[in-house]
Amino acid sequence: MTNIGYTPEEPIAAIATALAPGAIGIVRVSGKNSIELVSKLFSRPDALLNAKGYSLVYGWITAPEKIDEVMLGVYRAPKSFTGEDMVEIFCHGGISVVTTIHKLLLANGFRQAEKGEFTFRAYINGKTDLTKAEAVREIIDSKTDTSRSRAAGRLAGNLFDEIDSIKKKIVDTLAEIEVGIEYPEDEETIADSFDSTALLEVKDRLSDLAASWKSEKLFQDGARVVLCGKTNAGKSSLFNALLKEERAIVSDIEGTTRDWLESWVSFDGIPARLFDTAGLRKTDDVIEAKGVEITRDLSKDADLILYLIDSKAGLVKDDIDFISAQTNIPLVIVVNKCDAEESKQIELPEQLSQLKQVRISAKKSTGLDNLTSTVKEILFKDKSLSREQAGLGSARQKASVEEALERIQHAIQISQDNEYGLDAVVQDLEDSLDSLGEVTGEITPEDVLGSIFSNFCVGK
Repeated sequence: MTNIGYTPEEPIAAIATALAPGAIGIVRVSGKNSIELVSKLFSRPDALLNAKGYSLVYGWITAPEKIDEVMLGVYRAPKSFTGEDMVEIFCHGGISVVTTIHKLLLANGFRQAEKGEFTFRAYINGKTDLTKAEAVREIIDSKTDTSRSRAAGRLAGNLFDEIDSIKKKIVDTLAEIEVGIEYPEDEETIADSFDSTALLEVKDRLSDLAASWKSEKLFQDGARVVLCGKTNAGKSSLFNALLKEERAIVSDIEGTTRDWLESWVSFDGIPARLFDTAGLRKTDDVIEAKGVEITRDLSKDADLILYLIDSKAGLVKDDIDFISAQTNIPLVIVVNKCDAEESKQIELPEQLSQLKQVRISAKKSTGLDNLTSTVKEILFKDKSLSREQAGLGSARQKASVEEALERIQHAIQISQDNEYGLDAVVQDLEDSLDSLGEVTGEITPEDVLGSIFSNFCVGK
């Protein structure tokens, strides 16, 4: 396998923490002779050179003057993240300190690490597979605790274990067929020389894996949820209530919100970009009219619209017209201000009777649990929430699993039809193993590796 532009074993260095003021900064190095190279810049070189793996060494980075008081984390090959000798320099988190140490390393035998190069080295040295490598990036990018937890499962190996288990089923079936081909008792009954029950189980498990990507993608990318409604319906109040902070200006004056605001929010673990928008009404104010136009544009790209109605004002024609026009986008009617004495029950016309209706008070944060569960139910329609099995972590994995599933389905069909010999079944099963090998990285084209690791941050 080629190395997609990286140079294995060559000493590399990178800043592994955010370049911003903080208590601790970390500069990470890896590669051949990396411990020896760092020792030349350390106040206690012998202590570092003689340090055992998974140990800490105290001292100063010097050049030759003292730069910073540090702790060095020492990791020796092959028992390190990359499988190579590694050192992590824990220094004070000032930007000047971190960058000075990093530059010093680059001037003394190290080169700047490429994006994802540390994880790539872990992969080529057999310390991780591609499902775990991609899970690292998922955890870094996760937006909710649930997103992080699902990615952590893949990092812990649940997806690898499931793929490995499926592959063993296929290999066992291949062994049965090969025995039947090589040592047939009756050439006319070779087609019956193996039991397809195992392949039917493999087909079901691959189908479940392929279907899991819908829900996993939602946890990774999040949903677009747009708050719509007439002026003073309480959109900004609900926006603040869901965020649990005062982000949007709330006022009884109509037209207060003229532009849109957005922020990430969690609906019971599902990440969502929540948009607060200008109230829908006709206006001669040019700026407010532009805001209304933007509201309509945002609603067209939404995964879900939360349409707010003031329960004191009730349902009016403008509400019905807007709601009726949203034929392709899921919509929940949110009846707000239900704590008010003047609050009314909202009866939907027959053409809108199928829509879900939730009553809340954004001001008092009542009814939000019901709203959250309703949003979750709609976003997960036709998707599985099950945590009992591993889920796929990328579109790349889904494509490979679907290829494997297609080959298994074809193998089952031709074995039942007896139209082709068992050699054709063997070919299908071998092709399915290749596809599953691409999921974990046992068989992976160079361009796929480049795409995966180039999306990591530097230092990971």
